[in-house]
Amino acid sequence: MSQHQQLTQLLDEVEREMRALDLWQATAPSAEALASVQPFCIDTLSFCEWVQWLMVPRFTAMIERRQPLPASSDIASMAEEVFKEIDADTGQLLRLIAEIDSTLRALH
Repeated sequence: MSQHQQLTQLLDEVEREMRALDLWQATAPSAEALASVQPFCIDTLSFCEWVQWLMVPRFTAMIERRQPLPASSDIASMAEEVFKEIDADTGQLLRLIAEIDSTLRALH
């Protein structure tokens, strides 16, 4: 399996896990909220919203268009902090996000 295929699979698994944990939302945030320039849109979105509405779609689009992916990633450290506040078993979701980080680093 190529690293791009692996990343696609991981993104799908992140979505499934977020849905299973009821962290996937049915309604998109406003265009203004999505346009934040802060890391992880911390000023306008929750981390889970950022994953759902920005990270997953952007990585998916980059893979489909065969665009270069980020050479480094440290999404898992942010996820680890945020998930401490979530009253659900986020261990698998954290492992998937850490694997995304590892896969992106391995691409370069």
